[in-house]
Amino acid sequence: MRGPSPAPPLAGPPLFRGHDTKEQTMPRPTAPVIIPAVAGDGALFPIEKMKAHVDGQLHLAVSVFVFDGEHLLLQRRAAAKYHCGGLWANTCCTHPNWRETLEAAAGRRLTEELGFTLPLARHATVDYAADVGNGLSEHERVTLFSATADRHRLAIAPHPDEVSETRWITRDDLAAEISAFPERFTPWLRIYLARFPGLHLPPTRLAG
Repeated sequence: MRGPSPAPPLAGPPLFRGHDTKEQTMPRPTAPVIIPAVAGDGALFPIEKMKAHVDGQLHLAVSVFVFDGEHLLLQRRAAAKYHCGGLWANTCCTHPNWRETLEAAAGRRLTEELGFTLPLARHATVDYAADVGNGLSEHERVTLFSATADRHRLAIAPHPDEVSETRWITRDDLAAEISAFPERFTPWLRIYLARFPGLHLPPTRLAG
């Protein structure tokens, strides 16, 4: 008499089947991001990025505007961003890493978020503070940068973790949209437009 057939081998978890390295690679912990904060005497000191936003600590930032004549390239922040997800902002912005120059940070973020590089011109530095939700606040000393491009030829490759979509808009149309629907835009873009009507930024000097 034949005994019972052996049970089939148990299937392993899908993550470890086959040879797809994407499936087999486990996510690694993300190291804390350290950025420059500004002390009361103006000296810089390192601080963890999220702590700066929880505490409302003044810190350095850069903001980039890419223009084609009267048109500005906007980005819509990815929905999963840690604050202001789904809102429209200027071309890109970021915090310099500790010991990273402002110019390097601006160029890096253009590439990381939008997949292109352009020569940058450096403008004024402005301070602002704004509640950005989720118990966080932005208290930034921001250096503004601009670049020019042909909107019909510029190849844009948004990083999906950072940017959900992009569009070009005229300065006048942007002002009208922000006036009609301020809740669709990030606080800092609304502040920049209020301080620099038409986003005509102060005189430039070449970055680098």
